[in-house]
Amino acid sequence: MKFYVSLAFLDTSEIVEIARAADDLGYDGLGIPDHVVNLETLQTPYPYTKDGSRRWEAFTDWPDPWVLIGALAMVTSRLRFVTTVYLPAMRDPYSAAKSIGTAAVLAGGRLELGIGVGWCEEEFTLMGQQFARRGKRTDEMLTLMKELWKPGWTEFEGEFYQTPRLEMEPTPPPIPVYVGGLSDIALRRAARHDGWIGDLITTDRALERVAKLRELRAEKGLTMDDFTVITPLTDAFIPEHYERAKAGGIAGIVTMPWMFYAGPQATLPEKIDGMKRFRKDLGLDQ
Repeated sequence: MKFYVSLAFLDTSEIVEIARAADDLGYDGLGIPDHVVNLETLQTPYPYTKDGSRRWEAFTDWPDPWVLIGALAMVTSRLRFVTTVYLPAMRDPYSAAKSIGTAAVLAGGRLELGIGVGWCEEEFTLMGQQFARRGKRTDEMLTLMKELWKPGWTEFEGEFYQTPRLEMEPTPPPIPVYVGGLSDIALRRAARHDGWIGDLITTDRALERVAKLRELRAEKGLTMDDFTVITPLTDAFIPEHYERAKAGGIAGIVTMPWMFYAGPQATLPEKIDGMKRFRKDLGLDQ
């Protein structure tokens, strides 16, 4: 089982030290969320809470993931970086491919691209991108970006994007694509790529999704051997919980270890201490 430390909602000034500590302590990676702005008023309900309210307070930090990964790659040597999740369809494919590819080069292949189709229509509108058909555009963008990341010349003719003969450098190392989301259509999209990223979810619900993904992959003649499942779990706390998740096909956990010890108001030293205690309590340093 791999453990990724979530950077969601952290003060940006703490992140470098959290990353250094995670790298030194033996964590496997960092989970990096994505929003460009946080609008004061929304008509679109947040889909991952019962009442549609957002999980974060106003003026929470949302640093740019690719700038952040470039910086963190310079102060770490082992950690992998997974976006949880980035929204390609809220950008143009060329700028997105350039930023992602550059970060992958700087990270020396330690980048895992977690993507979603997005939920906030107002943020799409502000960014000058259509909210409608964002799933189809995401699919096409992923195909185009994978072509742009190959060495040599690229030409592409799609429904949404027409690309004349061009090249984009630097050419990054391989970038696995994991798809986020809990819906059936999200799982179908994930099954076509390299992995799935869950949201805050119980182990039972996560394992149900894994079983569905196994079926979808089998329909395409694919196995789960080269497919990665990463998710936070709301009811996993002790080694037996994580062993059950691993046995069911969950390869990675996204977590905030300090939440188990000091809670959401933890200071930076308390966060790092919680990271140490978590590994010790799970027997990960033996």
